[in-house]
Amino acid sequence: MKLGTWLVFVVATAVCWGAYVPTLHQGQLAMGKNSALRAFLCVGIAYFLTAVLIPAACLAAGLEEWKFTPRGVSLATVAGVFGAAGALGIVFAIKSGGQPIYVAPLVFGLAPIVNVFVSMIWHRPSESPSAMFYVGILLAALGAGLVLRFKPA
Repeated sequence: MKLGTWLVFVVATAVCWGAYVPTLHQGQLAMGKNSALRAFLCVGIAYFLTAVLIPAACLAAGLEEWKFTPRGVSLATVAGVFGAAGALGIVFAIKSGGQPIYVAPLVFGLAPIVNVFVSMIWHRPSESPSAMFYVGILLAALGAGLVLRFKPA
């Protein structure tokens, strides 16, 4: 596989998502007591600006055609609900006492494992995964556990 522009976007996404939970928590703290939902409303405004206005401008500029299919719209909307529900889950995890230093490693350690299994449902492998696949899952879980156990004080 040739490394290319896609890898730049992967790294940028990892940086953005890695900064998301602690930055959201700081926003909640800056708004005062019991402010998780107000902070999430700000996230929603940012989602609108980033996920509605920018793609609409790109489509208007002709980067892609304005062609939508019912199945594509349905699945992409469900994906958006998953994304927003995940972000809301982080908000409620922090609101109910979770600290960003625990919440983020658990979420981002478990999410790739869920991703693999959901992807395997959509794109059923032709043969059973090797034992190393399961070792990888265990190592991902162990990695999240190690980050939590040995986090900076």
